[in-house]
Amino acid sequence: MSQPFLLGILGGMGPLATLDLMAKLLRATPASRDQQQIPHVAWNVPQIADRQDALAGRGPSPLPQLLHGVEQLNRVGVSHIVIACNTAHHWYDELAQHSAAPLLHIADATLAALESKPARVGLIATQGTLDAGWFQQRFATIGSTSVLPTAQELQQWFVPGSYAVKRGELRAGGELLNLQAQALLDRGAETLVLACTEVPLALDAVASPLLAQAIDPTLALAEQCAQLWLARREARI
Repeated sequence: MSQPFLLGILGGMGPLATLDLMAKLLRATPASRDQQQIPHVAWNVPQIADRQDALAGRGPSPLPQLLHGVEQLNRVGVSHIVIACNTAHHWYDELAQHSAAPLLHIADATLAALESKPARVGLIATQGTLDAGWFQQRFATIGSTSVLPTAQELQQWFVPGSYAVKRGELRAGGELLNLQAQALLDRGAETLVLACTEVPLALDAVASPLLAQAIDPTLALAEQCAQLWLARREARI
């Protein structure tokens, strides 16, 4: 008998991003009653060390806390784990090695969502995510070139914009991140990938028209989870 489906969410990075993923799981799942929704548990602990600071050498590694979160999710018997933070995927390999439950990768879900195979993809992400290259490598497999923020844009728009969202100042963050998004489109990007969990929330807060040209990796991950759950749910009908 196969293990019951129970999705584990490694969250808290930040807590709003975790709630956003949970809301998108609900919207991604066709359901006419409560019992048809995705069963999931979340480790939404915001005290995990700052990922951007760690990768910039300004703070401690969050890996011990991330491993603890994965351990707790495995302890309650999850069948799959997702990470509600793009940058935290920097530690994906170590987390996957220490988990009995398989970890889904947000960049894989994003690639699956790029159905049109754009020639040039604008990538909005932390410096750590950009340096890691998971998204760029996957885009290259479908022939897409990545258009990246400049160092000045990251300092002027992206970093203050993302931290504004963490402070709850979504509109202020949205105004800054909208400038970042427009800069990538101005340099030839055909589609934007909003590969930081704060970005879709911020752009939505200012009703940015640029969202129409964007892929939200959090939504792509939620849709992948919904597909896995629906396959399991239908198999039991």
